[in-house]
Amino acid sequence: MVDDALPRCGWANESPSLTEYHDREWGRAPGSDAGYLEALTLEVFQAGLSWRTVLAKRDAFRRAFAGFDLDGVAGLSAADVERLLADPGIIRHRGKIVATIHNAASLCALRDEHGSVQAWFDRAPADPVELYRALRPRLAFFGPTTCESFLHAVGRVPAPHEPGCWLAR
Repeated sequence: MVDDALPRCGWANESPSLTEYHDREWGRAPGSDAGYLEALTLEVFQAGLSWRTVLAKRDAFRRAFAGFDLDGVAGLSAADVERLLADPGIIRHRGKIVATIHNAASLCALRDEHGSVQAWFDRAPADPVELYRALRPRLAFFGPTTCESFLHAVGRVPAPHEPGCWLAR
């Protein structure tokens, strides 16, 4: 439960799910490799859409993408892509679905090389531009804006809280 009396970024007051996301997740490292894939996937699907739209479909995304289990998502087939394109619970965009499968495989490679996705991030460049350059060749549907949003979401770059927000630094 979130404290409704706290001052927040304006967008976080638009719905309970946005408030919860703002207060408990945004700007914090995920606790698992699946959490990194989930954050990345939501940012990929958000491209061109509102965050509210994507967050409203989060549970459907979790069901569609096997709880964001890296190996499970990386192993999805062309038939699975067609199944997902027919799923009205998610955003049905072939390029973003295919990118999610590719990105899961890429995160699997990072995990396999370093022990976990978090361990890779712990050794990754601190500079956001260098970090983008390190990630860009590995990830699909991952331009500068999606990268910046992802890095904010997972706490690699400080989230841009509005002045007066209880989380502003």
